[in-house]
Amino acid sequence: MAYFGVDSTLPSTSPDAAATDTAPQRGARGVHPSSPIPVQGPGVGSDVRVALDESGLSVFPLIVGGAEFGWNVDLESSHAILDAYAELGGNAVHTSDSFSSGRSEHIIGQWLHSRGLRDEVVLAVRVGGHADNPGLGPVNLVRAVEASLTRLRTDRIDVLYLDASADRATALEDTLATAEWLVETGKARTIGAMGYTAAQLVEARIFASAGYPRITVLDVPFNVLRRHEFDSDLRLVAGAQGMAVTPSHALEHGFLAGRLRSKQRGSLSVRGAQLAANLNRRGNRTLRALDAVGAELGVPDAAVAVAWLLAQKLVTAPIVNAYAPGQVEELVQGVGVRLSRAQLADIARASE
Repeated sequence: MAYFGVDSTLPSTSPDAAATDTAPQRGARGVHPSSPIPVQGPGVGSDVRVALDESGLSVFPLIVGGAEFGWNVDLESSHAILDAYAELGGNAVHTSDSFSSGRSEHIIGQWLHSRGLRDEVVLAVRVGGHADNPGLGPVNLVRAVEASLTRLRTDRIDVLYLDASADRATALEDTLATAEWLVETGKARTIGAMGYTAAQLVEARIFASAGYPRITVLDVPFNVLRRHEFDSDLRLVAGAQGMAVTPSHALEHGFLAGRLRSKQRGSLSVRGAQLAANLNRRGNRTLRALDAVGAELGVPDAAVAVAWLLAQKLVTAPIVNAYAPGQVEELVQGVGVRLSRAQLADIARASE
């Protein structure tokens, strides 16, 4: 999943998060009478939607992820991030039963319930990695979905991602048979996949011709520095099957946001170590290319990285994470950016 930030040692709250808690009231002490009245109504991007799959789901071309919720970002800051995203017109939220041992789902569930937005939000959940219900075997898959529904305070999951990287033993037919029951009972609307090989996706399509649910959404780690992970076979199958691709790690754990430019002394956190791994000639060349394009267009590096992904064939909507509402605003700018062929070529050349 894409991470926006520099290090997990950063505080989980921020001035941006605090600023979104209460809107300025006209006439309140310290607020000038001529100050702008808060705008009410749909967000600026509420009409920007792309089709996710054949089920009829439509999403904003940027999906906000909950990987940091309950880990590096507390409940109030998480809700402020989600509020900022919704106010900008976003309508798709991604989480996993393994994120913070389920705390991410609790936080998102509280937000959906308190804001009354369940019917307006496309909820995507990845299962298979929770310690209580590991893998994709029939029993644990049903239990994992039921547990996620409870934490999310909802009766359905719009996109159920099956995480094959968490289970290499369960037969694909058994997993799809269970997924069929979940779809038929209304607990899941459509099926997505992560960690499946091209051969497995072809096999899944054969099972679909026999009545099992189709895998229509694909999550693959993919960004300008990890182009090899979306290999040609996987691309070919995803394109032939008309899958919507929702790449995770869009910002390479936050590195492509350009916040960190030099190695830090002393022991590093997990996030710090992930960022430091890209502090090499290739990583620095890539950041300079993002800097140059960002300067031309007047947008931050993170927006350029998002725009690069959206310019790739098959990509529907990257999954990104943020630490503060202000970062959401930067990321969303990438949806409105159209990179020229020359700019795409410069970025590709720098990242070789």
